[in-house]
Amino acid sequence: MIARIPSRSLKTGLAVAALAVALAGCSGDKWGFPYKAPVQQGNWITQEQVALLQPGMTREQVRFALGSPTLTSVLHANRWDYPYYFKPGYGDAQERKFTVWFENDRLVRWEGDKQPDLQPYQINTPDAAADEKAEKRLSEDEARQKQDEAESRREADAPVSPLNQYPGQPGNAPQPLN
Repeated sequence: MIARIPSRSLKTGLAVAALAVALAGCSGDKWGFPYKAPVQQGNWITQEQVALLQPGMTREQVRFALGSPTLTSVLHANRWDYPYYFKPGYGDAQERKFTVWFENDRLVRWEGDKQPDLQPYQINTPDAAADEKAEKRLSEDEARQKQDEAESRREADAPVSPLNQYPGQPGNAPQPLN
């Protein structure tokens, strides 16, 4: 048997389809190809970490609070830089800088851009708002518990009534049930 050669229109149709699939991979949409990986570099520092800083801290204490610095310079040995750069696959880049200065191996000052309140894994999660509510509820519960403890201490310190001081005495018996 002789193999049948496909018609010219079929070949053209297949070529056009292959070209369309190849060009679809070059689209710039989020769901399309090529995949653009997000690029994250530097130190992620939160407001909570910055709040730990106090003048006079040693280098080790600063390293414990903020993490190891990304940039240390031989020319500026008394300065640590904590840059952060994030370029998502699609969208605008984010950049933050934070710098600490030392004199005689003691922290003297720090400055930089405003740092975020949350860690990266907490941002854009459906439970981020729920986590904040849970933390608020937990702090309210702790405050209520402290208040209850204070009330019980006050009641324990209150003078005792002579009628209830000795419950086994005559006249202090509970009333019978009717």
